[in-house]
Amino acid sequence: MKEYAFGIDLGGTTAKIGLFKTTGELLEKWEVPTDTSNAGEHILKNLAAAVQGKMQEKGLAAEQVEGVGVGVPGPVLDSRIVPIICANLGGWGKHNVAEELGGMLGGIKVLVGNDANVAALGEIWMGAAKGCRSAVMVTLGTGVGGGVIVNGKVIDGTHGAGGEIGHITDRHETAACGCGKHGCLEQYSSATGVVRCMKKLLDENPDTPCTLRGTEFAAKDVFDAARNGDALAAREVDEMTDTLGMALANVANTVDPEMFMIGGGVSRAGDVLFAPLREHFKVYAFKSCRETPIVPAILGNDAGIYGSVRLIVGE
Repeated sequence: MKEYAFGIDLGGTTAKIGLFKTTGELLEKWEVPTDTSNAGEHILKNLAAAVQGKMQEKGLAAEQVEGVGVGVPGPVLDSRIVPIICANLGGWGKHNVAEELGGMLGGIKVLVGNDANVAALGEIWMGAAKGCRSAVMVTLGTGVGGGVIVNGKVIDGTHGAGGEIGHITDRHETAACGCGKHGCLEQYSSATGVVRCMKKLLDENPDTPCTLRGTEFAAKDVFDAARNGDALAAREVDEMTDTLGMALANVANTVDPEMFMIGGGVSRAGDVLFAPLREHFKVYAFKSCRETPIVPAILGNDAGIYGSVRLIVGE
């Protein structure tokens, strides 16, 4: 094993990049803008330039670099190919990233994974699930991301869509999810979903007092209001955690992980989220899975770069 590796978490606004020891020590991290112009034609060139620039700055030769791992916001096949257009990358996609970026880097090994999957891989390597062999990560942000690790391996599936927990269909719903389906978990348990459902509750209960009424609120405000005793906000949190608890129970009944990790901005709500979530999970889970821990992820925005490096260094 060579001494160094790079991890890249490619997002729609910026790419987070980390220089690591292959033992898992993060040496330095930085960001570069994601240029989505012209269907993202400059994305891989810019990533190559960022890695090469850091290698030059640190005096690293290619012979010292084990490889570059990349997390991307879309499905990935064979740890190499992004088979479809990534919606938030300006039309970028349908690339053999391993081959193209590896060629730009003079043959340095490149492996690719879905961003939610590599975040889960990061948490099981150096984060909240360190020491576990099997764990599931759910990221509650603008959407709901998921990553499933079983026996140390990412379950990415035949079509690269493994771990798409946010699109588990939960109930009948007239509003469409961003994916085009109806009734996805993401519509209820994402930050966007919490706000949407809270607004719906307010509309349906015009005579019920609520501190959020008449304000422009975010998901954090809903959880804060519930924590402070607002009954209608507490009802929304209960409904949201009931929906999420049922989805996690269905996942537990399928893969029986050692642990669930909850990341993303919504996870920072703390006990007002986790306490009811754990109780609802127990109601729906198969008896032998009911005590599966549900804990906050701990690597935050660095989970993706850690997991991308784990793609490279393996077990």
